[in-house]
Amino acid sequence: MLKTVQGKAWSKYLLSLPPMAYLLIFFAAPTLIMLFASFRYSGEYGGLAPWLVQDGGQWTLDLTLENWQRLFGTDIYLRLFVKSIGYAVSTTVICMVMAYPLALMIARSGRKSRDLLLLLVILPFWSNFLVRIYAWMIIFSPMGALTRILNGTLDFFGLGPVTLMYSPPAMIVCLVYVHLPFMVLPLYANLEKHDPYLLDAAQDLGAGRWRRFWLITWPLSLPGITAGSILVFIPVLGMFAIPDLLGGTDGIMIGNVIKQQFMESRDWPFGSVLSMVLTVAAVAVVLLGSRMSRQRAGRGG
Repeated sequence: MLKTVQGKAWSKYLLSLPPMAYLLIFFAAPTLIMLFASFRYSGEYGGLAPWLVQDGGQWTLDLTLENWQRLFGTDIYLRLFVKSIGYAVSTTVICMVMAYPLALMIARSGRKSRDLLLLLVILPFWSNFLVRIYAWMIIFSPMGALTRILNGTLDFFGLGPVTLMYSPPAMIVCLVYVHLPFMVLPLYANLEKHDPYLLDAAQDLGAGRWRRFWLITWPLSLPGITAGSILVFIPVLGMFAIPDLLGGTDGIMIGNVIKQQFMESRDWPFGSVLSMVLTVAAVAVVLLGSRMSRQRAGRGG
């Protein structure tokens, strides 16, 4: 009996070893490297200066807190973080509103229709991410059909023309388009598992359609909403490609600043500071979502 228990313990250990190693190598180690880089000086030509210097025959650590003081010494970067969070929240909410009825329709469709609808949801993943963004740039271009129709309608009512390209609305539309499947798929996976007999029982007890939805379907779907919200919110928070190509100057997010620090300014230490703050924000969102899921599971038990 003891050997059986020990064998099961070793099996669990061996099964958990690969994902733990993956997290340590590709998440924990780079995060620690980034944290250490945030306390270093920038090199003479950018990058990172040596963290060990020889002074009078002795090796000393050449570290600084200036990069973190620069972050908290002005409210510019705080405003950028708040702005990025606002875009991420807006995108997440819009995705949830659009994805929920779609996921519910797919979950309640027949097997053949369900497979086709799921294929249509994941179909955009078959094309390159940048190609899809360029397609939206063509749609929102000043000479595009959408812009011309919209400006023609506004001119009919005596209103001035508008520019869709390089604007926050264009950026939000593209963000929603790119991340909508990440909300649909977790919601579908959750809704598809709901027991239909619960709705039948509620109907037999006199509950109407909306009452059945709010008392049964909606509470049971909250784990799917949480998972989808995390999958949408975190990538949007650090997004830089879509704001670069569609957002213009008004659509700059914190991801654009981080990219600028590493690629253009070559101020890697300060870029590491911003990256660490972004990482902490992402981890906080995941922990919050996990805690909410555990609380709901505890109440359900």
